[in-house]
Amino acid sequence: MPPTGTPSDETTATGAPRPAGPGRLAGRTVSRIGYGAMQLGPRLDRAAAVAILRRAVELGVDHIDTAHFYGDGFVNGLIREAIRPEDGVLVASKVGATPDPGGVHSLRLAQRPEELRAGVEDNLASLGLDRIPLVNLRRTDSGPGLRAEGDQVVGLDDQLAVMVAMRDEGKIGAIGLSSVDLGTLSRALPAGIACVQNAYSLVSRDDEDVLSLCVAQNVAWVPYFPLGSGLPGLPKVTDEPAVVAAARSLSSTPAQVGLAWLLHQAPNVLLIPGTANAEHLDANVAAGAITFDDATLAALDAVPSRSGDIALG
Repeated sequence: MPPTGTPSDETTATGAPRPAGPGRLAGRTVSRIGYGAMQLGPRLDRAAAVAILRRAVELGVDHIDTAHFYGDGFVNGLIREAIRPEDGVLVASKVGATPDPGGVHSLRLAQRPEELRAGVEDNLASLGLDRIPLVNLRRTDSGPGLRAEGDQVVGLDDQLAVMVAMRDEGKIGAIGLSSVDLGTLSRALPAGIACVQNAYSLVSRDDEDVLSLCVAQNVAWVPYFPLGSGLPGLPKVTDEPAVVAAARSLSSTPAQVGLAWLLHQAPNVLLIPGTANAEHLDANVAAGAITFDDATLAALDAVPSRSGDIALG
């Protein structure tokens, strides 16, 4: 085993085994199961939130997904407090929205180039970093969420120009995309795209074509809403009879089955399930060890995709 602080394909910088094995993200080897920090909001006890992040590192998580607009910098502040340089954690953030505490959704779109630059500066400040390893540009081309209107309808080329400029300046290490369709990804690839974050799960597979292109181009696929969603009108993976049956036969939970199914889709799939519960965190990481026999996998694959393009706000 390599000494602590020297990550390998099998272990992280802390010496922990990689849950679900190694993957590639922004030019680095990371564990295929990471952690999405969105649920660590201001309503959670700060010490408990820091403990969750430390526990994630102990379990072999070395890829944490965040955004300054999660709690207007609060979540980034937790990461700054909890994560140490020697942990070797790749922190990925995103721009394209900004906090709106008095608004309906607590955030609003911020798609203009000057807003993207301001978003990166906000993330740098709240994370306490000189350079963010990966920044995802959150667009509004596909999936559930806000839709751009008025001056928020911004061309991809203008957005990529400022993202590439910030990469050249050393403020960000790599560029990702979020909520994009096939055409947008195809146009963006020459700029150098490290990952795509789209809504995708067993019950929401509208973006199979985008996933296929990511596989062909060695772009990491990092799905959000990996278990469906509690949003109105969106189905949940854990409600599916085939998922419940598989969980029963494997002595696991439906959530673990849903996460494991995603990992089986392609080697470039990386997961960032979020939770504010320590037991759920342990269970999410343990999902990386689940394997399916052919019959179980076929039954899961047969579950219909029932997602729709639901716009909020």
